[in-house]
Amino acid sequence: MFVDMPEADLASYRSTQTDPADFDAFWTSTLQQARDAASAPTLTLIDTGLSTINTYDVTFSGFAGQPVKAWLRVPAAATTPLVTVVEYVGYGGGRGHVHENLMWASAGFAHLLMDTRGQGSAWSTGDTPDPDGTGPQFPGMMTRGIDSRETYYYRRVFTDAVRALETARELPMTDAARTVITGGSQGGGITVAVAGLVPDIAAAAPYVPFLCDFRRATVITDNDPYKEIGRYLAVHRNKVESVHKVLSYFDGVNFARRAIAPTLFSASLMDPTCPPSTIYGAFNEWRGDKRMSLWQYNGHEGGGPLDRQYALEFFREVLG
Repeated sequence: MFVDMPEADLASYRSTQTDPADFDAFWTSTLQQARDAASAPTLTLIDTGLSTINTYDVTFSGFAGQPVKAWLRVPAAATTPLVTVVEYVGYGGGRGHVHENLMWASAGFAHLLMDTRGQGSAWSTGDTPDPDGTGPQFPGMMTRGIDSRETYYYRRVFTDAVRALETARELPMTDAARTVITGGSQGGGITVAVAGLVPDIAAAAPYVPFLCDFRRATVITDNDPYKEIGRYLAVHRNKVESVHKVLSYFDGVNFARRAIAPTLFSASLMDPTCPPSTIYGAFNEWRGDKRMSLWQYNGHEGGGPLDRQYALEFFREVLG
């Protein structure tokens, strides 16, 4: 059943999320610290047994210079710099097995798939630890380090994601000017954040994005992962305002207000995990050209393979 606003109301919905006054200064400083601590990435060609795709095991410098893993896949016959897709994965997942996620390279793109630190055991495998400690948290990632913006988990993840994009742009087999970003659910939320932090990307395709409109999301759904925050605040009753202050530095609504690249979103009217109004909270603030695929009879699976198909067609259209 529909879990949120009717379709007619979504287009006019405006989030109550506000920008912290030092939002831009906080992220400029965070990213510069990561760049200052970075070392050159390493790429190791893997023997996958596949004849049409070359796959590299990549290690690059993320938050605070910490190592982050990725897969880089390129068409085996490529001889010139390629249009490049940087992809971020959903909550609980990692970069997965070497034979997974072959669509983008099969379509002729270079494809960098970022591992997500501290995740990768819920539905796919990961290889990147999160070495930073944290205070008390509810199980999961949503409240890890939530007592301050400096220690919050997604500060590290979003910084990793920007550094993944920057690393991809520096590689000899990629075309820095024609680099796009995508991902679903958590990966979609990361995509929105990176688009706000790196406005000169060529295009973005976040589908059913998570991590948007926290104040609304945490009170209109009982589904995880947003419910992790609700359970934490049910115990830490006196931290409601301080937690939402921290979360405002990581809300997709605030990143969308800074995003100018062409974008293709998706949302589902029956999605209890990322209710559509939370997604429209970010979509309606997006400053660049934007489109929405709205799935009427779907939940958090969104358009499934159609989301990827439409992203492929969208990127080809935008990039000519």
